[in-house]
Amino acid sequence: MSVDMNKLLEVCLQQNASDIHISVGRPPSFRISGAVKSLNTPPLTPEDTTALMKQITPERGQQEIAEVGSTDFAIGYFDKARFRVNVFKQKGRLSMVLRLIPSRIMTFEELGLPPHIKDICMRPRGLVLVTGPTGSGKSTTLATMIDFINSEEEGHIITMEDPIEFFHNHKKCVVSQREIHNDLPDFVEGLRRALREDPDVILVGEMRDPETTAAAITAAETGHLVFGTLHTTGAARTVDRVIDQFPTNQQEMVRTQLAGNLVAVISQALVPKKGGKGRIAAYEIMLMNNAISNLIRENKSFRIDSTIQTSAKDGMILLDDYLLKLYQADIIDFANMMTYAKDANYLQRRVQESGGTGT
Repeated sequence: MSVDMNKLLEVCLQQNASDIHISVGRPPSFRISGAVKSLNTPPLTPEDTTALMKQITPERGQQEIAEVGSTDFAIGYFDKARFRVNVFKQKGRLSMVLRLIPSRIMTFEELGLPPHIKDICMRPRGLVLVTGPTGSGKSTTLATMIDFINSEEEGHIITMEDPIEFFHNHKKCVVSQREIHNDLPDFVEGLRRALREDPDVILVGEMRDPETTAAAITAAETGHLVFGTLHTTGAARTVDRVIDQFPTNQQEMVRTQLAGNLVAVISQALVPKKGGKGRIAAYEIMLMNNAISNLIRENKSFRIDSTIQTSAKDGMILLDDYLLKLYQADIIDFANMMTYAKDANYLQRRVQESGGTGT
């Protein structure tokens, strides 16, 4: 079978798919409205997947696959689209997943982000965490927030990404986008250098280890607005994950730093809409106040959820309550609400209390 990556990229755009899956033993497959569907073509052979990999993977990436078994990079498809690519080995054979990066940065309104999140973007300093599982739209949310700052403020924005996904033009801000492996060896080095580059806003693509997390917190402490991401669901779990990255003897100090510098946690999930008409983001929003600051400092993160619930007037909301709103508005169905819930029993009770059947 003669396989051509450009044809697959074109199909992805025509079908409005979010991802392309390339794997031996199955035809090329596409994620459309949350479900993975295959082309009606012969299954791919090991030679096919290797040929497709070589069509798009830079020399450095091919070397990385040989050394560590996977690589990440981004590609452009003419002037039509950009894709984030992960190539990996499984059972000794090559597989790939390509994620379509939206060509246009969306607005707060299009994402369904509450307008008071704009206030967070105007803060002079502090740490903002955008969290959620892989594929939950974190990069899209961050791009919208960075674009808002770029349009409203006059300053210097530095992003550190692996790989760069959305391209930001200079608007009111100077925007410096640095890519891990191409422009920087790692996030820690990028943060160390960034503090000498007169930044106002710093985006750290992923706080994946204690060194990066510590450097990000320090940057927030020293008067910068820092955005970071974690693969966690919910504000309380995010706080725990940040602290648990560190050895026990450092955790109390990190709690104190976090209590003093965390501005907000925005946790999100992408939920299929009713009738298979695309997906919609559901958010959990925690904004720092004295009560939450004290809970973090006193190692009582298990009480954060109830504080978020009682602070709705301040613009906070739990993920489960947001899911319930989407369900009651007939945007998502009951099964998907329960699938993405943090506490399915709580939602079941709420549905029954409101007179719903829960089906």
